Amino acid sequence: MDLHRPVDGNKSYEELTSEEKLRYDHQKLHEMHKGHDSMHMTMVIILIVTLIVAHLVVSEWKNLHYRSYALFTMVAMWSIPLVMSISNHWTRFIVVWTVFTLLTAVVMWKSSQKPMSVTTPRLVYKWFYLIYKVSCFFGVFGYIVMMMTFMNINSIFNHKPQVWMDVGLVSLFYGLYFGVLGRDVAEYCTDKMAASIGYYTKEGMPTRHLESNVCAVCGNKLLVDVNEEGVLENTYKLTCSHVFHEFCIRGWCIVGKKQTCPYCKEKVDLKRMFTNPWDRPHILYGQLLDWIRWVIAWQPLVLFLAQGINWLFGLE
Repeated sequence: MDLHRPVDGNKSYEELTSEEKLRYDHQKLHEMHKGHDSMHMTMVIILIVTLIVAHLVVSEWKNLHYRSYALFTMVAMWSIPLVMSISNHWTRFIVVWTVFTLLTAVVMWKSSQKPMSVTTPRLVYKWFYLIYKVSCFFGVFGYIVMMMTFMNINSIFNHKPQVWMDVGLVSLFYGLYFGVLGRDVAEYCTDKMAASIGYYTKEGMPTRHLESNVCAVCGNKLLVDVNEEGVLENTYKLTCSHVFHEFCIRGWCIVGKKQTCPYCKEKVDLKRMFTNPWDRPHILYGQLLDWIRWVIAWQPLVLFLAQGINWLFGLE
């Protein structure tokens, strides 16, 4: 579509087709900003400087006080996409976000209760591990669909590339967004729950003696020996000789981002613990999600700040 092709001047705006309205709006925008090159250059400089300063401030905040940074980021991750979806009437995202929020709120409430139920730890870890798996699936699925669209595979099925690309982008966004948000909430619940159990404290000193047949994360007994193959899950043993339920240690190390033993704080070698090649991409996936936090939570705030600076200087 040629956006610079003139629009029929005899028609009113309501009589124009959707394509003609797009061309009309585009040409109107160019006429409005014609001759504003120096102003646009100033706005670009303001945006670049704002991005650099914001990145430095956020990095310093993260280093000096990680807890407040993580809490603010989690709240921003949770709220900014919802506000944008409401303003743009994206009903599908609002419905998915609402279901995710309600279920996760129940899990967060259970993890913060005192005294804690003995079934709560496994419920919490399984829920966030499920989110982790589902978000990984949707992220990979969306990426594959986008690559297949670029290779024109959609033409084999007589489908338009726009349809496939929309499906790929939406799936990729859902996977990345809920994957990052799930990790942030999982870290919050991990600290709350583990401290309540008593084997782990923020200071790193255990308050209860760990028995040899008890999982240090959930506090429940181990039913399967390290060398045995379990029906539902296996038992893992770290280099420090402490043993855990499979779901518990996976949730602690991968989903909860705790790469130390929950009891003695010794460093966990994830590659040695998860020797199955199928598990290793999950670890890499968890690390790659970190930069999404900037795009979803911080970049809109930075752009809003830059827009505010432009408004103060009277720039359009």
